[in-house]
Amino acid sequence: MTEASARARRRGYLDWLRGVAVLIMIEAHLLDAWTALPERDSAAFGTALVTGGMGAPLFLFLAGVAVSMSAGSKLRRSGDAPASSRAVVRRGLEIFALAFLFRLQAWYLGGGSLRGLLKVDILNVMGPSIVAAAAVWGIARSSRGRIAILAAATLLVALLTPLLREAPFILALPQPLGAYFRPIPGLTNFVLLPWAAFVFAGAIAGVVLDDARTPGQEVRVNIGLALAGMAGAALALGLSYLPSPYPRSYFWTTSPAFFFLRTGLMTAAIAGACAWESRPGGSRKWSPLQQLGRTSLFIYWIHVEMVYGVISRPLHRALTLEQALGAFVIFALFMLVLSLAKDRVVDAWRRYRHPPLTLGVER
Repeated sequence: MTEASARARRRGYLDWLRGVAVLIMIEAHLLDAWTALPERDSAAFGTALVTGGMGAPLFLFLAGVAVSMSAGSKLRRSGDAPASSRAVVRRGLEIFALAFLFRLQAWYLGGGSLRGLLKVDILNVMGPSIVAAAAVWGIARSSRGRIAILAAATLLVALLTPLLREAPFILALPQPLGAYFRPIPGLTNFVLLPWAAFVFAGAIAGVVLDDARTPGQEVRVNIGLALAGMAGAALALGLSYLPSPYPRSYFWTTSPAFFFLRTGLMTAAIAGACAWESRPGGSRKWSPLQQLGRTSLFIYWIHVEMVYGVISRPLHRALTLEQALGAFVIFALFMLVLSLAKDRVVDAWRRYRHPPLTLGVER
């Protein structure tokens, strides 16, 4: 398949939704780093904090969607399901390796304790979760089988999280390893329980989307995702008001109801993104959100140091909420400019390495 045809087959509305996640991520990090302490007691800051909390789940969910769609694409080309699964597993391992390179960069630029190199952040969770989801995808040999086994993995992780986080064998793990399964101050930003389940859940949506081979099928699939997502979110919200069956469970961290509420909303959001792209002329227009979504890893990599690092130290906890929101708009536009510049540099390098063939004329 040529590069042009590969791009044509790319579902732009998934890039658009990933671009939304990029904006949410920037908003969460910038407001956290630059908003003054007295401003954090306001209802507006609390609302912004809750909104910012959707960025990481959405990234993980869309990573799961990409697992199934990438593996499915490779399967159609090669006819080899195990090899397709292994290729996506390797991608997960690459992301896991990048997590440590990112921490090394942060330590080199910002200093601090070497213990920070072991901090578990979103890439540390995303990489192993992609590995696991791709391996699970490769076990089954049909779409229905993959949906069933991925659904079982999602339920298993989400429902067992409140129990496993307090399990004696988890508590007995050395801190650098235990930080992947339970929050440890100074070592944990994200944990596999329950965050890995977002990747499994996204992989279910990816299997369904990958099976849609015509525009009509894609419309029907997205209508189904919208209905299933909203129904699931409503059910999870209703269940959240019932007494918890777990001896220790916290709504904002380990509650399965909160997990399925967010998963339902994100599933429906795929359909919303598809509907937006399907508006008259929508698929033919250049989209800044799609641009941000296609370069999300690059933006994640550079923006964290810019927001939290020494380059912006005078702004740390120095702005009012209104000023921080204004800074967010400016910073997001700056990230868009850097994203476009990055693509131009990459394209120029590719042309240099592989110049187009021309027909010469001898004189």
